[in-house]
Amino acid sequence: MQVELVDKMGTDLSVVNAARVSYAGHKDVMDAKDEKLISFLAKHNHWSPFSHASLQFRISAPIFVARQLVKHQVGLSWNEVSRRYVSYKPDLYPIKEWRGKPKDSKQGSAGTVELSKDDELMYASTMIACEELYQRLLDLGIAPEQARAVLPQSMMTEWYWSGSLYAFARVCNLRCAKDTQLETQMIANQIDTICAKEFPISWKYLRV
Repeated sequence: MQVELVDKMGTDLSVVNAARVSYAGHKDVMDAKDEKLISFLAKHNHWSPFSHASLQFRISAPIFVARQLVKHQVGLSWNEVSRRYVSYKPDLYPIKEWRGKPKDSKQGSAGTVELSKDDELMYASTMIACEELYQRLLDLGIAPEQARAVLPQSMMTEWYWSGSLYAFARVCNLRCAKDTQLETQMIANQIDTICAKEFPISWKYLRV
């Protein structure tokens, strides 16, 4: 799974100037007062100045992770590879460690579960069978938009995810938390690292 920064617009100074324009103000260089302003904006949920800075990512992850993240819609735009139009051999995300179902919750995981050799073999052979059936259907002339139905949720997908700095802060505040799904955390943590590098002052106060 990988997150690549494709493009970005603005800096911490863009946030400051978006806020100060209310009073016809403008700054060319950041100073301590500007950090205090950013802190105030974040603390009091004045979100609009943070929406004048934006980032664009190209992300690869399995389907079951992508379907969790695409739920975040406000301030974000998502364009994903479509198996209606492409039919190249799919990559499948390998599950190397199986987590257990928690006793007191309907979601999440707890601890690990050791599969028997027979179970591991069944898992591996099922994934191979899905790939082989997909290719067989294509060879028979089945439309890719229908043949894709046999592919598992572990299939890797990729998408462009663009949006405001504020929107990605909401994503990371939710998805970087320790009680979220581990694989989703892995994507959110990469976004978190990139945003902290590109907008260090704003990110320090937006991340809670």
